[in-house]
Amino acid sequence: MEDRPSDIGALVRGIRTAVSPFRSTLRELQQRYRDLQDGRVADYIPELATADPAWFGIAVAGAADGQLFEAGNCEQEFTIQSISKPFVFGLALEDHGREAVAARVGVEPTGDAFNSIIKLDEGSHRPHNPMVNAGAIATAALIKGDTHVERLNRLLDMFGRYIGRRPKVDVAVYASERQTGHRNRSIAHLLLNFGMLPPNVEEVLDLYFQQCSILVTTRDLAMMAATLANGGVNPVTGVRALQAEYVQDLLSIMYTCGMYDYAGQWAYDVGLPAKSGVSGGVMTVVPGRMGMAVFSPPLDSHGNSVRGVAVCRELSQRFGLHCFGSAPPADAAQLPWPAHARVTPSAPPA
Repeated sequence: MEDRPSDIGALVRGIRTAVSPFRSTLRELQQRYRDLQDGRVADYIPELATADPAWFGIAVAGAADGQLFEAGNCEQEFTIQSISKPFVFGLALEDHGREAVAARVGVEPTGDAFNSIIKLDEGSHRPHNPMVNAGAIATAALIKGDTHVERLNRLLDMFGRYIGRRPKVDVAVYASERQTGHRNRSIAHLLLNFGMLPPNVEEVLDLYFQQCSILVTTRDLAMMAATLANGGVNPVTGVRALQAEYVQDLLSIMYTCGMYDYAGQWAYDVGLPAKSGVSGGVMTVVPGRMGMAVFSPPLDSHGNSVRGVAVCRELSQRFGLHCFGSAPPADAAQLPWPAHARVTPSAPPA
């Protein structure tokens, strides 16, 4: 039996990965930064406190063909948490369009902690952006579906298009979030008071807790980032995960608001669209070139992975990835995807 083209492509990608100096670079970074002991594992959600602080994975996937480079614990599952927010925002945009979504959630950075409720009581009472909890809860309420089960299945199917397989919800983490999510419940009722949520507040919260409890790996996050880098098309499956017109919306909001109240410093140092989560994931997009992901549970005071921030900062600086950078990268020959690469999506808009 002849090999299928996809099998041959996977074999070629595997050979190229094995001999690439970029693979050695990721291994070197993983070895060096694993000794970085700063930060602490999140414990305000009890299930998250069970994570091993030594877990540490780095994965990078090419936007052109999904070629994957990885080092460390890249197959270790963890819950996606806030990294889910831009993707759910994207589905809400597809369901309703920009104008309707903008009526419920803005796009301005807050400078406050991700779970702050202070600015909800100002002005329009509309959450400032979909990356803070208030905005993410308002966004979850916009997902179409006749029942809660239908809405959840639409979310899981959507994430499946980005990843290349349909993910599952970690029931233990979901139950833990639901039991201890009093602050999010307060945020939701405040939104209801201001007319920003429908009356079925508990259903909306359940959907939000479930989206945060979806299980992923570092490899999955790299592929999700590579899909955004590829104009919304999964570079391995060729399936469109997001309408092309909304890719810029996600990347823009990730750039300005994706790293909690560290977003400004991140934009200055790293200069790439990104999103972090309190389970220790950091997902970064290099448009037209690649998606990067790091997983390491210990967090800094902003709620971002300490090792994740350090690795992404070094990758950006070493390879000249900053979106406003003009200096040539120090290790340009190592990077499998040249700076001039521009990807043409292989599948038509859905």
